[in-house]
Amino acid sequence: MQAALLPDRGVVKVAGDDARRFLNGLASNDMAKVAPGKARFAALLTPQGKIIVDFIAAEAEPGDDGGFFLDCPRALAGALVEKLNFYKLRAKVAVEDLSAALGVMAVWDGAALSDFGLSYADPRLPALGARTILPPDVATEAAADLGAMLTDAEAYDAHRIVLGVPRGGMDFAYGDTFPHEADMDQLAGVDFDKGCYVGQEVVSRVEHRSNARSRVLPIAYDEHSPMPGIAVLAGDKQVGRLGSTAKGRGLALLRLDRIADALASGTPLTAGGIAIRVVKPDWAKFAWPGEAKAVS
Repeated sequence: MQAALLPDRGVVKVAGDDARRFLNGLASNDMAKVAPGKARFAALLTPQGKIIVDFIAAEAEPGDDGGFFLDCPRALAGALVEKLNFYKLRAKVAVEDLSAALGVMAVWDGAALSDFGLSYADPRLPALGARTILPPDVATEAAADLGAMLTDAEAYDAHRIVLGVPRGGMDFAYGDTFPHEADMDQLAGVDFDKGCYVGQEVVSRVEHRSNARSRVLPIAYDEHSPMPGIAVLAGDKQVGRLGSTAKGRGLALLRLDRIADALASGTPLTAGGIAIRVVKPDWAKFAWPGEAKAVS
């Protein structure tokens, strides 16, 4: 079992009598399904349906003063607080950035829930393990209590990349990416049966028309790592852009139709002159490039 503090993650707390209803009117997932020990992956979107910030929402036990804790990108924690306060109006909620006092620890490869903080299974994918919101100075003790080896964030990032799970700011751009493009529909980040929320009409339209043109896809390579951010080419034609990489695997935001054409014609894919290939992850339920129909 391995554990790592994730310095790129921040924590925003939303509490108050109206907190659940307030979040449910904004988030892409159903906050009614969030409960202590049962977190949900979600995003706050623009009215045009693009991701402002994604987060994992976890609820504290009432005995611990309750409230919702949003495990979010630390660089966007302040912007998330500002945006939530913008929508607050007269709702009985208090929004607070706790990133200076609390961090996020990931545990994987036989993950278990910790007693040292607010602990929850990662709702995106079981293989990602569990996460715990806790003061960073108790991370070593928390990992030891679980029997986990405390390693660095790069080890967790490599684990995430092998699983094909995108990371905002690395594999897609905030403010310019739809949830389907970031695979949020595949990784339990969107509830298509819940009521209205900001950006919902656009997301529903993409889902019902099955017309996501681009997605973050896992890739593999056999040479040294291509430079993140470089263009992905099919022959001499750009088909996307490379995101994060680690140990022969990576993620890239790619045009699905152009990848399908390249596979059909046998045109090689490259990034910085290095041959790459797309790799279908176990969680993918959309029509994979080169396949006749979606896997059910």
